[in-house]
Amino acid sequence: MVASSKTAAKSDWRSNEDDPIFHILTQLSFSHGGWGAILSDLYARKADILLRGYFGWNSRRALEVLDQVFPKDAAVQPSLVIVYFGGNDSMGAHPSGLGPHVPLPEYIENMRKIASHIQSLSDSTHIIVLSCPPVNEATIRANRSPYLSELVRTNELCQQYSEACIRLCQEMDIKVVDLFTAIQKGDNCFTDGIHLSAEGSKIVAEEILKVLREADWKPSLHWKSMATEFAEDSPYDLVAADGKTTLNPSEWTFYRDSRWNSL
Repeated sequence: MVASSKTAAKSDWRSNEDDPIFHILTQLSFSHGGWGAILSDLYARKADILLRGYFGWNSRRALEVLDQVFPKDAAVQPSLVIVYFGGNDSMGAHPSGLGPHVPLPEYIENMRKIASHIQSLSDSTHIIVLSCPPVNEATIRANRSPYLSELVRTNELCQQYSEACIRLCQEMDIKVVDLFTAIQKGDNCFTDGIHLSAEGSKIVAEEILKVLREADWKPSLHWKSMATEFAEDSPYDLVAADGKTTLNPSEWTFYRDSRWNSL
């Protein structure tokens, strides 16, 4: 799920109670140049992005803590929640009954419950769902771990869960990113055949930003449409070359990859 980048999770730390909060439900989205880190950079001083993902979880386990992570009586509710489950759910079932596999019908009902709960938080809470991405089956086979049972991860299963998730989102009128299709457009998108590399995460960030730019949400949650916090000029800014004025750096973007300026 998503949150925003300026403050800690506790609402009493927030400098402005009107600042949007985004929640991201993918722990590794902040690793390896992850898409969560990209969004946190773009939304710096615009929204508070909170990481609420738990590595290795599936939709069944998420339901167990949904009320704790997103209590309906919270004083401040998120403006946006980015939800991703499916990669672990779509793994093949282990003969022992253990492991992260969740049968497809249950996965869809779990996602329906998760989305419905988040929708009920407030009239201004929006959702973007990420569908199950593909995997690199050859890389997975080549990197088999001696500490794990065989990982049954196939693109056939990933596609089934992705397409079912997309159909559910269309039914519920929820914004969804088709990661199964999007990731296949890139190269070197994985670190280990499963988890996204920096290049893979750039694709995810681009797809999320497209949704945010095109969504007819009032107010807009696209980073270019949002005000920058404490953006007024100050005599404490860097002194300009004329020696008489200062340069306000609050909107500087020279340090970023130029691709984000068009998204």
